[in-house]
Amino acid sequence: MDEFDIETVADPALEAPVLIEGLPGVGHVGKLAAEHLLEEFDAELVRRVYSEHFPPQVTVEDGRTTLACAEVYAIETDARDMLVLTGDHQAGDGPGHYRLTDAFLDVADSFDVERIYALGGVPTGELVDEPDVIGAATTDAFIDDLEAVGVEFRENEPAGGIVGISGLLLGVGERRDFEAACVMGETSGYLVDPKSARGVLEVLQEAVGFDIGYDSLEERAEEMEEVVKRIRQMEQGSTPSEEDLRYIG
Repeated sequence: MDEFDIETVADPALEAPVLIEGLPGVGHVGKLAAEHLLEEFDAELVRRVYSEHFPPQVTVEDGRTTLACAEVYAIETDARDMLVLTGDHQAGDGPGHYRLTDAFLDVADSFDVERIYALGGVPTGELVDEPDVIGAATTDAFIDDLEAVGVEFRENEPAGGIVGISGLLLGVGERRDFEAACVMGETSGYLVDPKSARGVLEVLQEAVGFDIGYDSLEERAEEMEEVVKRIRQMEQGSTPSEEDLRYIG
């Protein structure tokens, strides 16, 4: 296999779409948000991106195997067309992150994307009851637009910058004349966080102009609230029941 293999599955005519990226990361915030968009809309798979920079593995479902890849879906709405980039993996090495980012930007370029929204989480190191959504962007105009829908832009945050594909979509994207932003929900960093994913989606909904429900994310958030409750009990020294321990494990 070549270093990259971009498979064209469909080629719809989209009107000035935005690219929304949600790959695995802190709290799985971005991936949860992207998956929820695909659940809520009639999304069409348009590209698969295979690469030797992904882990050397296949997934198995009902005995059927699928080579590791990233997928790009098209969503057409009355307000704004969207491309949603998601998958189960990021690159396994630094150069691979750069080269995969270029491949994803090639796909975006082929659909005449001008604005990119990378979605992710920013770790706080502690459990967060009401996560804020913070951002970073490549232009002042993008910052103004996101501040208008409730995204916070804080000095020197996130500490250490933004790593992985989400960060490079801004860095490499700017060098390729894309306008890009990263929208990040606060999250503990050690739990899957559907509440933070909902917060990110709510500001994205205002920024892009689509309309979705949140029932499935709310159910997942309630399940995680039970996990958080048990963790706090353990931190405070109380001993959870055997059933509680099974639930956490």
